[in-house]
Amino acid sequence: MDISKLERKREQIEKRKQKKLFIKLITGITLSIFIFLISMNLIPGIKELSSQIRFIILFFLTLPVQVWVGAQFYKGLVVVFKYRTADMNTLIALGTLSAFIYSTIVTFFPGVFIRAGMELHVFFDTAAMIITLILLGRFFEAKAKGRASNAIKKLFKLKAKKAKVIKNGKVEEKNVDDVKVGNIVLVKPGEKIPLDGIIIEGYSEVDESMVTGESVPVNKKNDDEVIGSTINISGAFKFKVTKTGEDTFLSKIIRMVEEAQSSKAPIQRLADTVASYFVPIVISIAALTFIIWFIFGPSITIALINFISVIIIACPCALGLATPTAIMVGTGKAAENGILIKDATSLEIAHKANTIVFDKTGTLTKGKPGVTDIIVENNALTKDDLLKLSASAELHSEHPLGKAIVEKANELKLNLIEPEEFNSITGKGIKAKVSDNKILKGNMALMLENSIFLNGLEKKSKKLAREGKTPIFIAINKKIAGIIAVTDQVKEDAANNIKELQRLGLEVVMLTGDSQETAKAISKKLGIQKFMAEVLPDEKTKKIRGLQEEGKIVAMVGDGINDAPALVQADIGIAIGTGTDIAIESSSITIVNGYIKDVVNTFKLSKKTIRVIKQNLFWAFFYNSVLIPIAAGALYPFFGILINPIYAAAAMAFSSISVISNSLRLRRTKLK
Repeated sequence: MDISKLERKREQIEKRKQKKLFIKLITGITLSIFIFLISMNLIPGIKELSSQIRFIILFFLTLPVQVWVGAQFYKGLVVVFKYRTADMNTLIALGTLSAFIYSTIVTFFPGVFIRAGMELHVFFDTAAMIITLILLGRFFEAKAKGRASNAIKKLFKLKAKKAKVIKNGKVEEKNVDDVKVGNIVLVKPGEKIPLDGIIIEGYSEVDESMVTGESVPVNKKNDDEVIGSTINISGAFKFKVTKTGEDTFLSKIIRMVEEAQSSKAPIQRLADTVASYFVPIVISIAALTFIIWFIFGPSITIALINFISVIIIACPCALGLATPTAIMVGTGKAAENGILIKDATSLEIAHKANTIVFDKTGTLTKGKPGVTDIIVENNALTKDDLLKLSASAELHSEHPLGKAIVEKANELKLNLIEPEEFNSITGKGIKAKVSDNKILKGNMALMLENSIFLNGLEKKSKKLAREGKTPIFIAINKKIAGIIAVTDQVKEDAANNIKELQRLGLEVVMLTGDSQETAKAISKKLGIQKFMAEVLPDEKTKKIRGLQEEGKIVAMVGDGINDAPALVQADIGIAIGTGTDIAIESSSITIVNGYIKDVVNTFKLSKKTIRVIKQNLFWAFFYNSVLIPIAAGALYPFFGILINPIYAAAAMAFSSISVISNSLRLRRTKLK
């Protein structure tokens, strides 16, 4: 199944939008640089021109920025009239239009201000630079949103292209799209299983880590289900196809990612909320100022100038910079510490999260097997002897469990011996010969099949299994020698960092496909009070949605392909950078090195960034609150003071500097 026409069309539309936004941004940046240089008289020969000529040049340079580059912000004005509410777009449109219109009147009708005894000054640079700066933030957001569709494209690429179909005793290679339900398919060692089905002949071990996240291969025999796009490791087998096309497991994962993307509710931004109250107040004050001065003032000119002063002093330069500057510094600080934040919204939402869900494998655990227990049956061998012989037998094995045992032996610097013989028994274990010792190593079935008396080790084996470990029996020269237990080990820093997350006020939840008993043992070890066990890969999204329906704001930490839909469904998806590309593409935050400490740092940084944003908004409003009444003429009846629009612009610039300076304090944040 290829990407649908609808998906391709949507992708083309998004690409066109991004391209148009990029062209607008480049145009805005280029023109804004020239506008700034001319306004500051930094271009050679510009000083020699008259003020009006300079103003006219600035007008024509600013016009495309105001009308075309910033066109999307005028939707904010439509929102005011149509829905009687406001957002940041309204504030940007209101402020930049006021500065532009005022400057245009100064440029083409200077007499209005000269008669009022006022100095001529324009704010074209203010209008152009506000639009360009805010458009820069919107462009980065659009790029981040485009990554979600990349995740879906990568999922499509995982699908097998060909299948070996058995027909009339002959093997015929077909395109996967042409395979029907009921067809018999042959899969050889190392091949990708093309579709979902049930084994009818043969047995093998299958790497299902892309689906389950579990690194240990799964034994497969007659009547066992196999999942399309997983990898067959050892034996060859035949299976009957039960699902094709959109019914396969991988297609369901793709569909869940798409559904999660479309259903995920956006959390409104702080600046938008502030703007919804601020804009109507500013418009009301400006209108009231004009009416009062028109009725009681000396002239309509003074009424108009005071009206414009109110609008300019309320210009959203500081408000517009309050969020993006803090986010820019915050995300930069995060990147320095190995935390990649793809969009500003995630950093804003993270401080509100009250629940964090960890997928167990690869996030709380190392994601690969490691030796946990070595049990020796008699005093003839030490633990090191048992490990040395066992590792020597598997010295060249490609099996993850065998590799784990060899790795442990190397870690202890044991001198391994080259095996004289080696024979893999699919789904059961191995037979090998090391220094005249005949070694049989594997599961209980292999021991019983070879009439090895276990001498009571069955009980110890069951206890290890209940703890979520894989017991491997070792028999030497037809006598049981002991058990080596292997499991995916918990990360060393996991427990301490979970405590830290709990101290930050987050409820920590563990999600796993393990049994209730195993999940309970692991969660107790980590200090996690709540866990969800026996969760199938396609149930993870439902679990996240269930928590959201309880009113919780959920962060999800995962690393596998099967985590992708849940990462998208969560309010914030955090991917472990050592995991799959699909998980990384589906998340909004990536922890590059896979350290849980960096998950903690993400929330710490988010809280500090939001604190700075709130401080920025406070200072922006403080200046507005003090100066808007003065701009409206509140001091005129008592002291004869009116604010010139030039001073209004200076006050606006001062508030912007305070906002930027406050945001830069985030660079001093210590996360380690």
